[in-house]
Amino acid sequence: MLSLIGTVIVGLIVGLIARALHPGKDDLGIIMTAVLGIAGAFVANFVGQKMGWYQPGEVAGWIASVVGAIVLLVIYGFIKRKAA
Repeated sequence: MLSLIGTVIVGLIVGLIARALHPGKDDLGIIMTAVLGIAGAFVANFVGQKMGWYQPGEVAGWIASVVGAIVLLVIYGFIKRKAA
């Protein structure tokens, strides 16, 4: 249970940092910001393992997680722009 709470807190921090670094207006609430950060960490971990940077079971670092979250924000912006 503590691992899940820790993951959500780290995800929220990563999401907030990504939103601060990404230019433009993002209409995301606090829950979606945490989901964005968690998903960014998963993306960074997946890409890092495929590129050989991380071993299986090894987690991505803070910087890679923020970069992954920013990539997801850019994709979200493209999808939102096309839908509008």
